[in-house]
Amino acid sequence: MIQTLSTPLSSIQTQVNALNKSANNIAQNSIQTDLAKEMSDQIIIEKSVALNVETIKTADAMLGTLLDIKS
Repeated sequence: MIQTLSTPLSSIQTQVNALNKSANNIAQNSIQTDLAKEMSDQIIIEKSVALNVETIKTADAMLGTLLDIKS
């Protein structure tokens, strides 16, 4: 079960790094940065994080059910 969580957690970390990079691009290079592209990228990242969080919630619920069955 723990192995099941490693992929979404790793993906969330990657997405947080991408979000930080995008935010830094906007903050530091506002003249040279394509704001529409950066905002679109941030929306995609936000949706990806939400999907990975749902995966973690599902795994947690499955583990809870398994523990309930065993007890």
